[in-house]
Amino acid sequence: MSILETFPNLVEMFFTRAAAKSDAPFLWHKAEGTWTSLSWAAAADQVARITEGLRSLGMRPGDRVMLVSENRPEWCLADLGIMAAGCVTVPTYVTNTERDHAHVVENSGARAAIVSTAKLARTLLPALARSSACDTLIALEPVGTGRVGAVQIHDWSSLLARQPGDVSAVRSRVTAKRRDLACIIYTSGTGGAPRGVRQHHGAILQNVNGCMTIIAEDFRPSEEIFLSLLPLSHAYEHSGGQHLPIGLGGQIYYSEGIDKLAANIEEVKPTIMIVVPRLFELLRGRILKTIEKDGGLPKWLLAKALELGAKDRVGLLDKPLDLLLSATIRPKIGKRFGGRMKALVSGGAPLNPEVGQFFAALGLTILQGYGQTEAGPVISCNRPKAGIDHATVGPPLEGTEVRIAADGEILVRGECVMAGYWNNDAESARVIADGWLHTGDIGEIDDAGRIRITDRKKDLIINDKGENVAPQRIEGMLTLEPEIGQAMVAGDRRPHLVGLIEPDIQWMAEWSAANNVPLTEARTAPGLHRALMAAVDRVNAGLSVTEKVRRILITDEPFGIENGEMTPSLKIRRHVIRARYGDRLNALYKA
Repeated sequence: MSILETFPNLVEMFFTRAAAKSDAPFLWHKAEGTWTSLSWAAAADQVARITEGLRSLGMRPGDRVMLVSENRPEWCLADLGIMAAGCVTVPTYVTNTERDHAHVVENSGARAAIVSTAKLARTLLPALARSSACDTLIALEPVGTGRVGAVQIHDWSSLLARQPGDVSAVRSRVTAKRRDLACIIYTSGTGGAPRGVRQHHGAILQNVNGCMTIIAEDFRPSEEIFLSLLPLSHAYEHSGGQHLPIGLGGQIYYSEGIDKLAANIEEVKPTIMIVVPRLFELLRGRILKTIEKDGGLPKWLLAKALELGAKDRVGLLDKPLDLLLSATIRPKIGKRFGGRMKALVSGGAPLNPEVGQFFAALGLTILQGYGQTEAGPVISCNRPKAGIDHATVGPPLEGTEVRIAADGEILVRGECVMAGYWNNDAESARVIADGWLHTGDIGEIDDAGRIRITDRKKDLIINDKGENVAPQRIEGMLTLEPEIGQAMVAGDRRPHLVGLIEPDIQWMAEWSAANNVPLTEARTAPGLHRALMAAVDRVNAGLSVTEKVRRILITDEPFGIENGEMTPSLKIRRHVIRARYGDRLNALYKA
């Protein structure tokens, strides 16, 4: 296999690998406590059946098909089958609310949807029933009656069983080119409603080739084993955790979830994992607690490892200590990660350099990457041969150009850049000018060609799992409640959102009178906090898990132009407000 292979589309890459790998294992999942595999040949057969099944239901090239499922083999098979039919995959988060689904199905104009479970169908079906275009639902598991409104429900297994599964015939009819649309991935926009990023086949293929180049040049080639944990509806996992393993001819194991991740890692022994910073933070905490409990020699070894890891280079006098660490604590930590881990790739949100240095000191290779859904999504990644600096996100991928604009904004050009937003020409023209994607991030490029991100130009919140949250949308919903006059939500790099709430002045005056609390003392009254939190919870009921505001802080005074917390056009100045309330907002995560 050459990394210089050029495929016309993602489906052809898959069928090429399947023909070469044949009966070798490809996709793995846990069934009744045992890991069960699906071979490349069997996967190709099912992809062909899905393709034929979609065509038998009247799906035509260009039609959009929503995919609502947790990570499992059928996710990958459905994605490939949709594209093989000439259709466009619309991945959708399993945490979406009914309203979120309604926006995606209506905005994308999806004609069909595939759902995995009855639980997920309960949120999806009402949205489909009200849509103007969708009339077909394919369910992997029983979801009830055969029809809901105009939506006809089909059983996945029965549909596939009726198809011939002719791989050669299906493969011969795949005509997609690299510039043709592969999927529409919805990402939260700062204006409120999620925007559909139009990812073409070439964008993902360019990402795959760039990542394969790093693996081929910086690591010893072998049969790569991936453990898939992050949601496949996220562009990061979709490209890095699905299509990259296909390009490499590797194997994909689907994790049982974060609570069983440690056990899954030891069982699967992956060689590469695509992760988010939050996972490193959790694992670091567990390792520190375990070693602190053991005390004595393990504690001393950890201290020495971190001391040595903080140095720019290991000198001759450090060699004996380095050898001792490589014979003691490093193998022990490595075993926790399966024993054959080549690299843990961190992306989706910024990784604290100290966390990266911690794991590097313990012998693990941490490659921090940088990207956006609008760029395939991978723009850059650290490389061992280029020298890893955990304060940077590495040099651009092969075939990707990066430059810094006059105002410091990071601009990106290359095949990885999206074709634009779906049905949103104005926003597309705003972010792509003369072929350059304006990322909204501020940064610089060091002498080694590595990108260093110094600030975020946009207001988009990226939580510690790499999920995007548009704060304006949530804030707008909060201020619709009668109790709330103003609101700002925060949670960048955090596990959940918190809110800064300014009570509606009139409502607070009435509440104070009704509760015999002097208006001057109302802001510190526990009862006022409870009443405002009840209002926030009403809003939370209509939000997805990642959008819910878990704790709140009441402001000292209203946001205003006079105190510098609003612009003359009455927009909140987030950096000013964060400077004032930052410590108190951070304290909410410790409460």
